[in-house]
Amino acid sequence: MSDKLLEINNLYVNAEEKEILKGINLKINKGEIHVIMGPNGSGKTTTANAILNNPMYIKKGGSILFDDEDITNLKTDEIARKGIFMSFQLPEEIPGVSVTNFLKYAKNKITGKPVKIFEFKDELKKYMEDLNMNPENMERSLNVGFSGGEKKKNEILQMLVLNPKLAILDETDSGLDVDAIRTVSKGIEMFKNNENAVLIITHNTKILHSLKVDCVHVLVNGKIVKTGGQELASEIENEGYEKYKVEE
Repeated sequence: MSDKLLEINNLYVNAEEKEILKGINLKINKGEIHVIMGPNGSGKTTTANAILNNPMYIKKGGSILFDDEDITNLKTDEIARKGIFMSFQLPEEIPGVSVTNFLKYAKNKITGKPVKIFEFKDELKKYMEDLNMNPENMERSLNVGFSGGEKKKNEILQMLVLNPKLAILDETDSGLDVDAIRTVSKGIEMFKNNENAVLIITHNTKILHSLKVDCVHVLVNGKIVKTGGQELASEIENEGYEKYKVEE
């Protein structure tokens, strides 16, 4: 069995006829946490959406393999059922659908098995306590009236409940205070094991202060211009991206 979970090969992606990704290569093994960093507009969110095959992002070349299967042209819901989860930079509000019912429906769709509601609610309550969330939020409409921090924690809650093979966290740390970032980091640590992986997309290094990551990739103008370990994130924190913009 291969340890390789995700492999992106020479990926070119357009959005609204503009070339955004210009030949991305990326490999993520099971048990790893990878980070894609870069300035605004560099193609970070495009990378995440391309993996899930969001139809607004058009692949012009390259391939994406997941668990040794080519998922390049699969539909988004099919990719999700294979075990890829993405948390959103700006989570949607869904009036009339409670957090519990949303997660129960999603869990059922992914596992194909009926969800035992009382056990499920107990599981939810435990995760919410671990994430410093108010358990009463279980019965509130999804994200409606939630603060920015609550919405981001709710995304981490979804990750823990759905338990994917690969979790992609798109700017989950943006706009959060130090305590909320620590809670998000705790959720990632709770999730991570030797059989899954995490891809964090961010433009700052705050979330990395509480996490040990395996690989940091610097994305500038649609290309990965540097890959390194955690020390690369520290360098970016101290020096910014200017050096890589010049090199690119």
